[in-house]
Amino acid sequence: MNLEEYFGRTNYKGSLEKQDLETLTNIFQHHIRAIPFENLSIHCGEKITLELEQVYDKIVRRKRGGWCMENNQLLGWVLKNLGYDASFLGAYVFNPHQNAYANIMTHLLIKVVIDGKAYIVDGGFGVSYQMWQPMELVSGKDQPQVPGVFRFTEKNAVWYLEKMRRKQYIPNQNFCNSDLLEKKECRKVYMFSLEPKTVEDFRFQCTYLQTSPDSLFMKKSICTLQTTNGFRALIGWTLTETTYNCKENMDVVEFVTLEDEEVEKTLKEKFNITLDRKLVPINVKGFYTI
Repeated sequence: MNLEEYFGRTNYKGSLEKQDLETLTNIFQHHIRAIPFENLSIHCGEKITLELEQVYDKIVRRKRGGWCMENNQLLGWVLKNLGYDASFLGAYVFNPHQNAYANIMTHLLIKVVIDGKAYIVDGGFGVSYQMWQPMELVSGKDQPQVPGVFRFTEKNAVWYLEKMRRKQYIPNQNFCNSDLLEKKECRKVYMFSLEPKTVEDFRFQCTYLQTSPDSLFMKKSICTLQTTNGFRALIGWTLTETTYNCKENMDVVEFVTLEDEEVEKTLKEKFNITLDRKLVPINVKGFYTI
């Protein structure tokens, strides 16, 4: 494992001399635009592991993506090796269909401290809730980014992340009522504390998420990648391509339903992913919004 090979994977060619916010942001944006958030291993008969060497091999050498425990573990390793003050935190993801936060800590994220200021760096959430810049850990402050306006609020030592989005324009009217579309303009994302975590704290969750019939990741095959002006996502057989702030302060969301024989070609062309095993797409309705 080496940093040069990782940066070749993300095509980052900038300076690494300073451990400042500008460099962190640049490294982070290259990561989320090159490495998909995806759970395809579950749906093509592979086991997802938390061993860093195997995560590195999967993402860097085999040019795959991963979920938060893979993406953020790898990114955290990179930042620590560059000299950043980086540590892991654990979050409870909000389920809009149950209108409640999960009771299991399933989301791994990174805290980075620069010049005494703390930032949250999260390269493992995907779709429209993927931040594009490190977020300053401050309560009650709107932090506008290209995807929308993010905000942390803190109450009794618990931090909450929410996102306000623009209105959406859907050219293909057949998808206007798709269960994949988030209907609310303000959406809770997750909650977390500042208690440091290690990868070991996610062993149970890693197994649970890829084996339990109640797991979102068992109900949907997901691959999503940020672009320079939006994101694309393949969920089951449904390909969506979102362009932020494209039309009169609206996000344009385009939907296409793929045939089975188009899935592998789309993964290669849109996400630069080639799978070793046959993918069995799945998209149980509900449970996930973009």
